[in-house]
Amino acid sequence: MELTKNETQLAKIIRERRAVKKGYTNQTVTEEAVRDLLNDAIWAPTHGMRQPWRFIFVGEDQKASFAKQVASTYPEDRQENRENFLNEPNAYLVVIMEEPEAQKQWDENYGATACMIQNFWLLAWEKQLGVVWRTNPHIYEEKVKEILDVKENEKIVGFLHLGYFEEEPIKKDRIPVVEKFTTFKG
Repeated sequence: MELTKNETQLAKIIRERRAVKKGYTNQTVTEEAVRDLLNDAIWAPTHGMRQPWRFIFVGEDQKASFAKQVASTYPEDRQENRENFLNEPNAYLVVIMEEPEAQKQWDENYGATACMIQNFWLLAWEKQLGVVWRTNPHIYEEKVKEILDVKENEKIVGFLHLGYFEEEPIKKDRIPVVEKFTTFKG
């Protein structure tokens, strides 16, 4: 897609970015590639420079074991389905956030972490590395937190499913800003 008259490269990437949920190629997602993207993504706004995130990378060699362990936390009749689902991406980036006790700081940490994830997603899109931010029920499961050594004062914000792709997902239009925008009239 070419730039329109007043469109910047950044605006173009923001508008083109999609959740890539399937159709991954066999190209390996390397730890090095993910770290390179994170080195830029962590420049997200963060209140008090808390930088409340940490990451767990699950690569191709660990994926089957990871999928089996996470799937085992589901009821027995759903485990095979969940294991198959968890084996679809080429790799994972589990994003974990520090959970402070003060609600204000919690909100700030979550906002900063979401901004960092968006940065990562946009940077990955430039490299044709597909991302989808998943918040499936297992991210709230205590057994999954144990598997991943998530501390008591931490939250799994999501599993980022990763995989290179060739075919872009279909664009879904957004509600026009004019329909969501008002001016305070004091």
